[in-house]
Amino acid sequence: MFTGLIEEIGTLKRSYKQGEAMLLVIEADRVLQGVAIGDSISVNGVCLTVTEYGARSFTVDVMPQTYRHTNLKDIRSGEPLNLERAMQAGGRFGGHIVQGHADGTGEIVSRRSDANAVVFTIRPHDGRLMRYVIPQGSVTLDGISLTVAEADRDSFAVSIIPHTLKETALQFKNAGGVINVECDVLGKYVDHLLHYKDSYDDGDRTGKPESGSKLTAAFLAENGFF
Repeated sequence: MFTGLIEEIGTLKRSYKQGEAMLLVIEADRVLQGVAIGDSISVNGVCLTVTEYGARSFTVDVMPQTYRHTNLKDIRSGEPLNLERAMQAGGRFGGHIVQGHADGTGEIVSRRSDANAVVFTIRPHDGRLMRYVIPQGSVTLDGISLTVAEADRDSFAVSIIPHTLKETALQFKNAGGVINVECDVLGKYVDHLLHYKDSYDDGDRTGKPESGSKLTAAFLAENGFF
C-alpha cells in the first residue's frame, strides 16, 4: 500500500523488452535507503517488486498484465519516473489509500495555468472509470494522490500546487501525454457490493449480478453512507 506522496523523481536507466514482458533498471537515491530484495516500490503509480539493486539503481520486472494496462510500455531511457516506497505501519498517512494497481490509462487533454496552480484535464481511455471519479474525491495519477476538482461524463480535472508540480514528474507532462489512473479503492468496493454478489450459502462465487441484494443505494443513504 502507498499514500500517493511521491518521494523522488527517478530516471529510467535502461529497459529490456521481450514481447509484453519488460525489465526496468531505474536510477534512484532516496527509495534505495533500506531497500531489500522483494520490497515494493511504486513506479509511476504501479506497484513493482525489487529483484536487484545497487548503490544508485534498482531493477523490477513488468509482466504482460501490467504492460497492457499502464504507460510503462511507452517509457524510454532517460525518462523521469515518480517513485514511492511502500507505506510503513505507524507512519504518517498524508495522501489516500493507493494500491499501486492502475485501473488504466488516460490522455492529458489540456494543461493550463490557474493563478499559482496548474490544471490538468484527463480523459480515461476506458470511459467506465468515470463512474469512480467524483468532485472533491481522490484519484491517483502516475502515483500522485490528487483531489478531483471537477468531473463530467468523460473527463475530469485536477489542480496542482507548485510544490507537487516541482517534486513530481508531472512537471514534464503536457497535452497528449498518457498517464496512469488509479481510482479510489473505496468507491470501487462500494460499487462492487452494490452490483455483484459473492454468495456463500450456495457456493457460487462467480460474481454474477444479484437483483435481490439487500445492499442498495437506498439502504446506504438511509444509514448515512451517502
